[in-house]
Amino acid sequence: MRTHHPRRRFGQNFLHDAAVIERMITAIAPRSDQTLLEIGPGEGALTAPLLERVATLYAVEIDRDLAAALAERFAPTLRLIEGDALTLDLASLQPPAGERLRVVGNLPYNVSTPILFHLLANCELIADLHLLLQREVVDRMVAPPGGKTRGRLSVMVQYRCAVTRCFNVPAGAFFPVPKVMSSFVRLTPHRPLPHPAADEPLFERIVAAAFAGRRKTLRNSLRSLLPEATEGPLWEATGIDPGRRAETVSVAEFVALSNAAAAATSPS
Repeated sequence: MRTHHPRRRFGQNFLHDAAVIERMITAIAPRSDQTLLEIGPGEGALTAPLLERVATLYAVEIDRDLAAALAERFAPTLRLIEGDALTLDLASLQPPAGERLRVVGNLPYNVSTPILFHLLANCELIADLHLLLQREVVDRMVAPPGGKTRGRLSVMVQYRCAVTRCFNVPAGAFFPVPKVMSSFVRLTPHRPLPHPAADEPLFERIVAAAFAGRRKTLRNSLRSLLPEATEGPLWEATGIDPGRRAETVSVAEFVALSNAAAAATSPS
């Protein structure tokens, strides 16, 4: 019998479909010697089978009532953190020397993108991520250049990680039933980065500006970021047509443009 009323402000939709949970566990393939972090354990649907397979499982839960129930049910095995995943210091979770965290979770729809960016900023600490997300978000994450769903999220995720949609999940697998479908996705951080940006903050600003006006050409979108005196040579040096739109540009091309801009503006 369910005793917790889902809270809209936390974006709570609890997974309850046993077949979907089993598919997720199979895709994650946890081993007893690994350290896992579960984001948003909720009522423990995924937590329980994970604890049967791993020795060390951290879980971060923002809802104090759920955290109390999880602590009562899984103590002392579960290493529960009551708090916000957006401010979680991943470096404070210490797997064995030489190992990295594996991250799993059913992310709340209303903050899934900020949590994703927080995790991407800590990729050096993470072995892989298996996340249950709104299908439209995953559509953007996996979108290739030229796709209608390609955007800033596509480029920033693909810059850091190899992305694989494992399978889609119907709305009926959750309570309450959401109005959208979900997808389970695997992200594996690149090591090393195939296309490293010399100045990552500049790279991020260029990508954000390029997608800020989707109907604009690159020339118009990036005019404020690319020095006027060097704009022409930058397009020539990278071989990128400034008349293109952002959704057609690959990660490698965005990095090439960013690196050329960084070199043009650096002190000689």
